[in-house]
Amino acid sequence: MDVAKELAMENLKTNCGGPFGACVVKDNKIIGKGINKVLCDNDPTAHAEIVAIKDACKNINSYDLSGYEIYTTSYPCPMCLSAIIWSNIDKIYYGTTTNDVEELGFRDHRIYDYISQLMKNDDSNKMIENKCIDRESIIQIFKEFKEKDDKTIY
Repeated sequence: MDVAKELAMENLKTNCGGPFGACVVKDNKIIGKGINKVLCDNDPTAHAEIVAIKDACKNINSYDLSGYEIYTTSYPCPMCLSAIIWSNIDKIYYGTTTNDVEELGFRDHRIYDYISQLMKNDDSNKMIENKCIDRESIIQIFKEFKEKDDKTIY
C-alpha cells in the first residue's frame, strides 16, 4: 500500500487526475503501477487501477493476472472493479471507501446504484438511455465466433 500512497501523493503534484494510485503485485513484487491520468490524457478510463493493470499486463505479456493482487488508494469504482474482475486479479487491498471519495465529489455511488437498479430491472433511474438494437444480426456474429476452432475466451 505504501507504493500506492506514494503514487497518489506524486499525482497531487502533477494535476493529472485525482489523488489515486495503484499497483499490481505478485509474490511481493510490483508488476505494474498506475496513477489517475484522466486529466493529463483526456481519457475518462485512465484511472489508477486501469493504468496499473495495463502496465502489469504489458510487463508480463498477458491479459491474465490470476494469482496477482492490486493495492489501490480507494475502493475501485465500478469500471475499475470490472477491469479487476476481467483481469482475474485475486485480491484487492484498498485504503478508502466509496463514501470517502464521494466527499471529494466523485460519483461512484451513483454508478453502483444505477447498476443495482438495472439488475433489478428497475427503470426508475434513467441515468443513460439503454436500447437493444439489431440483436439478431449480432447473434449471427456470435454464432460464427462460437464455431471457431481457434477462439480465446478471457
